Amino acid sequence: MLWTRKKAWNLVGGLSKPGKMPWWSYSIPAVNCKTGSKLAKIPGTVCYKCYALKGSYNFPDVINAMERRLASLRDPHWVDAMAFLLNDLAGKKPRHFRWFDSGDLQNPSHLHKIVKVCRKTPTIQHWLPTKEKKIVLDYTGDIPDNLTIRISAYHLDTTIKGEGFATSSVSTTTRTCPAYDNDGKCGTCRKCWDPSVLNVTYPLH
Repeated sequence: MLWTRKKAWNLVGGLSKPGKMPWWSYSIPAVNCKTGSKLAKIPGTVCYKCYALKGSYNFPDVINAMERRLASLRDPHWVDAMAFLLNDLAGKKPRHFRWFDSGDLQNPSHLHKIVKVCRKTPTIQHWLPTKEKKIVLDYTGDIPDNLTIRISAYHLDTTIKGEGFATSSVSTTTRTCPAYDNDGKCGTCRKCWDPSVLNVTYPLH
């Protein structure tokens, strides 16, 4: 298929661009999180009062866009469209892309597709935070060097065993993420994309 930016954008449902991030990101509805939607009902978990279930994420146009992205995963051309779009937007510059500023992996096939996109976008460093630990650990293929998967802890003020993967946690008392000393923006920090940073701790927000 001959891709254009508009055609690829429309097929994947577009991208998101949170003010915190250094570049484009990707979001789908948080209500469709497999693990997160259950944790969201449990006080003391990192998903309780989830930021992606309130604020601007509740605007009708944002909800519609995220639902389009979720539906687009069924399209057999999704991998090629997403890879083309990211490469086209990046040009020749190295970029840092975040998967799931809202939402999470839907199934093993979803992870396989993202891995394929990462392989097709070698100049882009990808960060994939997820609470779907089983999907990640069950994956038997190679993880591309430009993809950092961070397995997220489920409960506040706790950590999780990454079992070979980087991790993240949320704390009510401390943090290693510097964004909240920088107007909530990543700035020049790229810890989340760096697999050598074994854990990143975010403040409760």
